[in-house]
Amino acid sequence: MTQQEPDGIDPTVAPSGTGCAECETARGWWVHLRRCAQCGHVGCCDSSPAQHASAHAKETGHPFIQSFEPGEDWFWDFRSEEMYGGGPELAAPTSHPADQPVPGPRGRVPADWQDHIH
Repeated sequence: MTQQEPDGIDPTVAPSGTGCAECETARGWWVHLRRCAQCGHVGCCDSSPAQHASAHAKETGHPFIQSFEPGEDWFWDFRSEEMYGGGPELAAPTSHPADQPVPGPRGRVPADWQDHIH
């Protein structure tokens, strides 16, 4: 981490995978993906049924997430509950694969998925 980066952001850490780590283990699904800017953990957003990205932040104290959606580079600070456009470029890849559907992953999203989101 360089001197310019705030505590809680390590741009050298790669993401944990291309989908929510816990949903992949449990064969669950997500709406959107978020990446911990400190350790690279990829979790599902707060609209998703399981809300793993927020749970990770609460459990670890890691304060920042970045969108893990193609074309998005905003950060969220859990401490101040503020969104920031742009910021340091994190290690690649910076999003899930473009051909991965939203919600995803393919084959695990129920037909009535909108009835299950927050």
